[in-house]
Amino acid sequence: MAEDSKKQIVIKGAREHNLQNIDVSVPRDEFIVITGLSGSGKSSLAFDTIYAEGQRRYVESLSAYARQFLGQMKKPEMESIEGLSPAISIDQKTTRENPRSTVGTITEIYDYLRLLFARIGIPHCPKCGKEISQQTLGQIADAIIEEGEGLKIQVLAPVIRDKKGQHKDVFEDLRNKGFVRARVDGEIRDLDEDIDLAKTYRHSIDVVVDRLKTRSDVEFKRRLVDSLETASEFSEGLITILFSGEEEYEKKYSEHFACVDCGINFEELTPRMFSFNAPQGACPECNGIGSKMEIDPDLVVPDKKLTLNEGAIAPWSKSSTKENYYYQMLEAVSKHFNFSMDVPFQDLDKEYQNTILYGCDDKIPFNFKRKNKSYMVNRKFEGVIPRMERLYLETKSNYSRKHLSKYMSDRKCHVCDGKRLRPEVLAVTVGGKSIIDICDLAIKDSHQFFQELTLTERENFIAKEVLKEIKERLSFLVEVGLDYLSMSRSSGTLSGGEAQRIRLATQIGSGLVGVLYILDEPSIGLHQRDNVKLIEALKRLKDLGNTLVVVEHDEETILSADYVVDIGPGAGEHGGKVVAQGTPLEIMKNPDSITGQYISRAKKIDIPKQRRPGNGNFIKIIGAAQNNLKNVDVEIPLGTFTCVTGVSGSGKSSLINEILYKGTQGKLSNKFTFAGKFDEIEGLENIDKVIAINQKPIGRTPRSNPATYTGLFTDIRDLFANTPEAKARGYKPGRFS
Repeated sequence: MAEDSKKQIVIKGAREHNLQNIDVSVPRDEFIVITGLSGSGKSSLAFDTIYAEGQRRYVESLSAYARQFLGQMKKPEMESIEGLSPAISIDQKTTRENPRSTVGTITEIYDYLRLLFARIGIPHCPKCGKEISQQTLGQIADAIIEEGEGLKIQVLAPVIRDKKGQHKDVFEDLRNKGFVRARVDGEIRDLDEDIDLAKTYRHSIDVVVDRLKTRSDVEFKRRLVDSLETASEFSEGLITILFSGEEEYEKKYSEHFACVDCGINFEELTPRMFSFNAPQGACPECNGIGSKMEIDPDLVVPDKKLTLNEGAIAPWSKSSTKENYYYQMLEAVSKHFNFSMDVPFQDLDKEYQNTILYGCDDKIPFNFKRKNKSYMVNRKFEGVIPRMERLYLETKSNYSRKHLSKYMSDRKCHVCDGKRLRPEVLAVTVGGKSIIDICDLAIKDSHQFFQELTLTERENFIAKEVLKEIKERLSFLVEVGLDYLSMSRSSGTLSGGEAQRIRLATQIGSGLVGVLYILDEPSIGLHQRDNVKLIEALKRLKDLGNTLVVVEHDEETILSADYVVDIGPGAGEHGGKVVAQGTPLEIMKNPDSITGQYISRAKKIDIPKQRRPGNGNFIKIIGAAQNNLKNVDVEIPLGTFTCVTGVSGSGKSSLINEILYKGTQGKLSNKFTFAGKFDEIEGLENIDKVIAINQKPIGRTPRSNPATYTGLFTDIRDLFANTPEAKARGYKPGRFS
């Protein structure tokens, strides 16, 4: 048996969920597919038994200290498993909907890109676009003198930059070298005093090298250059000058990078400067997310055909009564600018539309009346959107905040234009492109960019290993059929199949050997054209020296497997048994295997001879332009079973989920949904409502079950409450909940 466990994974007495005490043996270091009807017990065997036990045994091998963070793992219901390797699960669950998580960060390609740009990136001035060169100490001294004569300056050398610790050894070293003062976290301190810093916080320390008063003579410049040289030795070329005149300000100078024309100085390039998750690189306006939640004009005025009197301003639409505060405000604005409140909003002059939405500087006489009281005030009109933004920030009411948030959407950051990084970081290029320019390319195009990238001999020597990793990981993503995605794509927008294939490509890139990989239907969402690429990627992972166990229904994947386990014969309590196991050919010859009968064509699903003609009505989508849709018009017949297909990334989900579903839901339910880009949806008068059925979990609490979700339990409770005994005891339906 010990010899067998080196060649096979042997499972005995598996009873997890609906598995009926089964014994299974599968070969190690092979591509194994577990198939069968939905609900037959495939996932119970693959994930809840094999993977769960592999994970549990690995955790048990860790120290007691490490185990306390991972929690106690339950032993699966079974007798024994032999021949098990450390297990990694790649399932259908989508990645976390963290706005900071992208395809580039998940695959770790972005980490290598940051390293590449920090090592061979060419900095440019974000203002004039000129390539930035190194500065001499003499040029830095000239730039300081040009700030003005008679300014008090302090020459500072950064010795600690944003690091945790008390740094007592640093202060001691500075004292021994004869320095008297240092700036600690922005405050000038004497080094003689006892400086006690919290070791759990990040601190910045700059030593004060010299204190001077600017002059234009040669003697001053000589002393300044000497001080700059001392500061440069301490901080590897980075110098901070604190100016004190009519106002206090500071400037950073560097021996390494500076634009002489614009006077902009740069620190030495480091990988974290290219990270939108670090303060050194993130855009200060959006904090590296690329967008901000803002009041959206399209949600404030969802139907531009309405007039102000008809409630064109959605958040104020319930205010169209003569005594309402907001109505009287709009009325005063319309009188002041002499436009009608009975003209559709879209027909008003652009100037008046902007005045209503964003306010004006004119002082307008507002005459407010309520019940028997009235008062007049002359003031500027704030505008609908600025007022809503102010209320959102000032209100302490959760109800008001929730109400206002209905009119907000993620809008591209106006400072970084959605690129997440600081302007000076975006001005660093490799091959003429910034790091975000490369991430915005489709993966096939970025792969081609790096294949064709020409570097100098020195750059190639520095970046050789980094480029190798980037090219390999990009090629893995192309192999699994994800060449249409971009590295800047947010992970929250990926489908379950896409997320799983990204993790698969990452695992191929990791190069692990002797691992047991468990996959959950990796072919989902993949077009048949790309299926071959996926299967080749799976075989490559196996050829590295790993065992693959794949839960799958796809015929091509089953036929490509080395070994197949068919679970069944039915679902639920009628399943949980091994119907057949062996090579795909052996499964096809087994009369007990339903899967084998369909693969061998002994059984087949007949193509219908007649198609439903529909009821003659259509829903027509006009001008669909979301994501990569090229302004298309689509007619969908009603009363039919309509299938929307196409290769991965062609725009199916953009058309149906982003435009048809969200656009239709917004109009039918009068909810303000932020749908995709389109001109019009016609034919909505022919439908009553729209329902989206997707793969997201239906239950949000542990109390939720199929009976409560479908409403069946309500009828059961009513039935029990109506029994004679329940009535005699005074039991209501709630007693049976």
